[in-house]
Amino acid sequence: MTPIPTNINHFDGRRFNSYSNYFKKQFGGRVQKISIDAGFSCPNRDGRISTGGCTFCSNEAFNPSYCRPEKSIRQQIEEGIEFHRRRYRRANKYLAYFQPFSNTYKPIEELKNIYEQALEVPEIVGIVIGTRPDIVDNGILQLLNEIQETHYVMLEYGVESVFDETLRRVNRGHDFATAEKAIQLTAHYGIPCGAHFIFGLPSENKEMMLRAAEVISRLPLTTVKFHQLQIFKGTKMAEEYIQHPEHFHLFDLEEYIDFVIDFAERLSPDIVIERFAGEVPPRFLVSEPWMKLRYDEVLAKIEKRMEERDTWQGKKYRQQNTSLQK
Repeated sequence: MTPIPTNINHFDGRRFNSYSNYFKKQFGGRVQKISIDAGFSCPNRDGRISTGGCTFCSNEAFNPSYCRPEKSIRQQIEEGIEFHRRRYRRANKYLAYFQPFSNTYKPIEELKNIYEQALEVPEIVGIVIGTRPDIVDNGILQLLNEIQETHYVMLEYGVESVFDETLRRVNRGHDFATAEKAIQLTAHYGIPCGAHFIFGLPSENKEMMLRAAEVISRLPLTTVKFHQLQIFKGTKMAEEYIQHPEHFHLFDLEEYIDFVIDFAERLSPDIVIERFAGEVPPRFLVSEPWMKLRYDEVLAKIEKRMEERDTWQGKKYRQQNTSLQK
């Protein structure tokens, strides 16, 4: 078996640049995210951009039971810490994760107040802010730059696809150039930046999706999240799927494992992979049954297959770069 190259020292014995190892280097141990619903809206729902929202979107599917906007931010954090302490006993540091909807979609002073409420909780060492790339500007980034003088800050952008045709197809409300601009601007302020992508959206095939690895690798990203397409009850996409299932190609488990490894081989090894796949409660799904597996189970299968294939993140990325330099 070919050894993993020693110059990829940040892999720490795994075959990909893992989120857990990233945080061990940042904080010296396990750090757990606590999801918070601070009552934000979305410009793709309230009429500023559109009223329909993204056709795949169901924020409710990702919200844990303690995460409700009628509760104060402190109450959500305290309940979240208690929840995670039972599940992850090694965690003693936490990040406030502003997850549902678009968490930069308020005036600056309101944003400052919301973020500071989370940072007042002693166990919270930083904030992670999920948002859209079309509602971040210099003023917001300057605020976050000031916060990161004393606390960890990360911005997570919903990008979903690098192809404009796909983004129009799912009513995303912005093009890929908008995402590129936001990511570059965030990096300019020195703020860690993550991006979310979905594999299997309508109008994309495997060849297209694999080409996206090269595009993503050129971006100044700290982390990425990859999700297989999951079709949620009550969404516009669910209606489309029920009426025209022939328009969709949903990965089966074995196919997805090999695909996502193919993708990781082409991805820069400097980018941290936070997730390879999505996990939601089964009651929300109308799509493939394997998607009801816990993420830990899927990840174990992916890592086992990486060993069987004797491969690792960036294997083909480095080969391609070497050939280009000759």
